[in-house]
Formats: sequence, C-alpha cells, structure tokens
Amino acid sequence: MDLTEHARKNRLYWDRQAASYQAEHGAQLATVALGWGVWSIPESELCVLGDVHGKDVLELGCGGAQWSIGLKQLGAQCVGLDNSERQLEFAREAINEAGLSIPLIHASAEAVPLPDESFDIVFCDHGAMSFADPALSVPEAARLLRPGGLLAFNAETPLHFICFDKARDRISTKLQSSYFDERVVDDQDGSVSFSLPYGEWIGLFKKSGFEIEDLVEIRPPAQATSTYRDWVSHEWARSWPAEQIWRLRRVKRATS
Repeated sequence: MDLTEHARKNRLYWDRQAASYQAEHGAQLATVALGWGVWSIPESELCVLGDVHGKDVLELGCGGAQWSIGLKQLGAQCVGLDNSERQLEFAREAINEAGLSIPLIHASAEAVPLPDESFDIVFCDHGAMSFADPALSVPEAARLLRPGGLLAFNAETPLHFICFDKARDRISTKLQSSYFDERVVDDQDGSVSFSLPYGEWIGLFKKSGFEIEDLVEIRPPAQATSTYRDWVSHEWARSWPAEQIWRLRRVKRATS
C-alpha cells in the first residue's frame, strides 16, 4: 500500500524534526523510559500494559525507542515501528547503547508490513495514533493483534484538540473549533494530526472488533514538570484532560 498523502507529509515533517525533538525531549523520555505522556506518568502507577514478560509487543511510532527499550528490559519481545527513518536512526543508536536487539520497521501505522495476529500487545504513547488516520490505524492494529490481545494508546483529548489556538500556536481556555467537525489539523509546520469525538472513537473500536477496558484521562501531579510545556501548560492540564489513554481488548473468536 502506498503512503497516504498525510503519511507522506508526516514522514517529511518528522525526518526534519527528529534531531531537534530528541535534543529537546530525549532526556525526559530516557529518564522515565516507561512514562506515559508529556508528564511521564510511570507505567508502574497506571498499569496500562500489565505484565509484558514473554509478550510480543509492537510500538507504533517508536521515535527513539525509549519505550521499546524499557519493555525489552522487562522481558518483552519488542518491535518498533516509525514512519520517520530519521527517528529510527536515533532508535538504532539507543538500542545499540543499551546492548539490546530490537527489530525496527520503517512504515506507517496505517499499513504495517507484518502478518495477521503477530502480537499480544500493540501500543503507542502519542506517536502513530496521533499522526495516522484512526479509520486506518485502528483496524490495522486489530489485524495485527491475536484474539484477546491488548491495544493501548495515549493521544490528545478531543477537548485539547478543539481548544488549541492555531493562529497563536498555543493552548487556549476557550473553545476554538467545532467538537463535531474538527477531526484533522493540517498544521502550518507541515504535520497532520488527528482526533475524534468520543462517540466516534467508541464506534470505531466496536466496528474494528475491540472491547473497551478503560479510559484514563491524565491529570499531572501538582509538582510535575515537562519539556512539552509549549504543547500544554501545567495549569491547563490540571484543570482539563489534555491526554487520554484508551485500553482496548481484541475480541476473542467464538469457540464451537
């Protein structure tokens, strides 16, 4: 499958931005290797993925592979995927420095070149589920999961999506666009991001063969710090959820 137009744009964008992104955020990502979202809330607190030992795990939009490295060290069999070859260069360097072996795939999460039912867990922390069309990436995740497998991803909330002031390039305390109509932002910087209203997320999950186990709306601790403060302020995120973690289970096939 050829890249969609938005996947092509995002590939070019992240190839340009990978070095500056890793320079700005890499230290935070490495300090809390298994930390969710812009505030690095530890997986040990949220328990989204559960016990990963011996599980086949695919990270969609792995970036510098900080998550995949941390999960591999816990005994998971990890594969990292990213749409940006430049990001994968940083991932390879980090994996080598950690003395690990983690396969890396250069592809869009909308069309993953791997067989059906290859994984027990498919997940991402922002990454591909923010920059891929959910109508393509969610069914693709379902295809890749074994029956009973887990899809977990952290993404921007619809509220943050419609409060972001594109003209000022910052979050606002006022609604900026229609909750029902705003699904895609083709940004001036060259990136394309996606979000859905909650009802459409739920409908898409059901249509794709998932059951919802949990929805975690992230609220940062009172003293939390982040290198992503240009995306959302601490004050804003303490008052309204900027990030959401969906935890979904691939429906098992009926037995005869």
